[in-house]
Amino acid sequence: MKENKLLHVIKDGHIVVPLYLLKRIKELKLTLEEFLFLVYLYNKGNVFVFDPNQFQKDLNMELMEVMKLISSLTDKDYITVDVKINDKGIREEYINLDNFYDKINLLILQDVNEKEINNDIFSFIENEFSRTLSPSEFEFIKAWIENGNKEEMIKEAVKEASINGVSNLRYVDRILYEWNKKGFKHVEDIKNHKQNIREKKDEKLEIFEYDWLDENED
Repeated sequence: MKENKLLHVIKDGHIVVPLYLLKRIKELKLTLEEFLFLVYLYNKGNVFVFDPNQFQKDLNMELMEVMKLISSLTDKDYITVDVKINDKGIREEYINLDNFYDKINLLILQDVNEKEINNDIFSFIENEFSRTLSPSEFEFIKAWIENGNKEEMIKEAVKEASINGVSNLRYVDRILYEWNKKGFKHVEDIKNHKQNIREKKDEKLEIFEYDWLDENED
């Protein structure tokens, strides 16, 4: 593919490259050639006549290159080639970008969902652990929230871990598991449970001395 021709067309403003596509190029899992060609198709609209000769002319490409890219984008489920009968009863082929828009919508929804997760929870944990979270730990925390754990419960579990001198998310995960198993839904449930344990054992245990993973009830 003669990329310089297409890049020149883009730089001249004849083809618009949406910023969200540039930011997501790696997640789209496309080669540079596929990406540039898809951007070209994107600028032609949602559904349009499949005219490889016109594509070849616009992009100064060989016809075989055009067909190869069409096949590749079809295999990757970005586009479909649909057959329709026009007003004159003639069979025509159309490029349909619905699948591409569905993929982009999914990426946008993922962005929205991630933004809805209060970034405060990540800052809170980093402050408690006195270190920066790794990318895998960010995913670990997001999984907690996606699985229904409330942020207040996560923060409380992180506090418990810090109190016990542990800055490991798997330790926090174990605490959350124990709380879920006991049916705790709110921080108040945890405080009430601790109070009941104190009264039951007749001991004056301070919160900072409590280790959920070493709990032994009578």
